[in-house]
Amino acid sequence: MAEDYVTPPRWVGRDAVFVRHRMSSPKVAESAYIAPTAVLCGDVTVGPHSRVLFGAVITAEGGPVEIGSHCVIMENAVIRGVPRHPTRLGDHVLVGPHASLTGCVIEGDTRIATGAVVFNGARVGVGADVEFHAVVHVNTVLAAGTVVPMGWFAGGDPAQLVAPGDWERIRDLMAPLDYAGTVFGVGGTDPVMPDIARRYSRSLALHNRDRVLPPGQHDPLPTGPAEPQAGEDTNVRPDRHATTRSTKIAADDRFL
Repeated sequence: MAEDYVTPPRWVGRDAVFVRHRMSSPKVAESAYIAPTAVLCGDVTVGPHSRVLFGAVITAEGGPVEIGSHCVIMENAVIRGVPRHPTRLGDHVLVGPHASLTGCVIEGDTRIATGAVVFNGARVGVGADVEFHAVVHVNTVLAAGTVVPMGWFAGGDPAQLVAPGDWERIRDLMAPLDYAGTVFGVGGTDPVMPDIARRYSRSLALHNRDRVLPPGQHDPLPTGPAEPQAGEDTNVRPDRHATTRSTKIAADDRFL
């Protein structure tokens, strides 16, 4: 009989791949959606009402990845946290298909379009727009509201924008940003690929100890703060772009 039917528990990301890596498991809000074929690995947090679509990979390779609320990570995007450079996405961030974000901060209300790349140590300000196949280089600070046009290069602090054909100016901007040292930890101006490959190989060897978690066994986000106590100021509002892993917003059925 219908009145005897018990609604089964809702599992977030029932057919997605959740991987325990470096002693940490992904944490996902109850109201989030993680698509089948998406992969979350290690110290990854996905906030309330965020969506991770098919084929996306979010991996904490020695640095955490924190994704705020109402974010959309589209198909085949890759988001990576690395040593010295955690990755943090504020609220209302759209990451397009095949985009790549490594060790960067996206402050919120931002679109990273299809095929765009944001490198280690970069910071993208609130309301910025990184267009199709644009590049935000290492250690670059993109001011709030800045638009990086389709295929353009952004480099420096503050960022300078360069059209794709101006290779000489791009090289001049890249030189002081220390790409090799920031990304590979290699000194000098002429990194040797065997050294870089060995470094990557050693760091990635820790995946040999990974454990794919059974369905429903990843960590939920911790419960939210307690109700305000008598006399407590309830007018203080948190930073709308904060993405701390200890915060959970209660699920809203309108977004489930």
